[in-house]
Amino acid sequence: MIPTRAERALPGRVLRVLVTLLASVALLFTGGQAVADEQSAAATTLTYDVSGAAEFVDAVHAGADIWNESVTEVRLEPVAPGQSANIRIIADNGWPRALMTSLGNGTVWFGRQAVTEGYDTTRIASHELGHILGLPDIKPGPCSSLMSGSTAGVGCVNPYPDAAERAAVEGYFGGAFTAPRGPALSRD
Repeated sequence: MIPTRAERALPGRVLRVLVTLLASVALLFTGGQAVADEQSAAATTLTYDVSGAAEFVDAVHAGADIWNESVTEVRLEPVAPGQSANIRIIADNGWPRALMTSLGNGTVWFGRQAVTEGYDTTRIASHELGHILGLPDIKPGPCSSLMSGSTAGVGCVNPYPDAAERAAVEGYFGGAFTAPRGPALSRD
């Protein structure tokens, strides 16, 4: 018997719920703030290059800021002049997509097609950076899920990862979960 789409998606949903619960329990038992302070001191810093992002530079910075507000195990910072970056951002006329070559490394193509169709630029930036941070698309999905991407509709402007998405990124960069391996191309 061939499983339905909902049955195939169930293990991922169960994992997201478990990750969220475990993260919540850990915060309860550790006092939260002390853990956050320790984690921010040990956070992995990834750099991104917006020199090819054209008109989307501000949206990329906003998307990086959202991830920096949302997680403590990884920080996204603009690359210093003359240095090589972990993440390259390139504006093009296609649909937004990301190629994760390894966790925290890769290229984001900030496609103008989605912007022309009315999708929010900050949501696009956050979503594509989420792929570089190891998150897959969650389709179809609600607007509350950043990784639902375009399936949430043009009216969705939520650029923030939900609890499960945040917990997964924390787990990948904190070493609690096995990180996905690249290369992986995600087309939204």
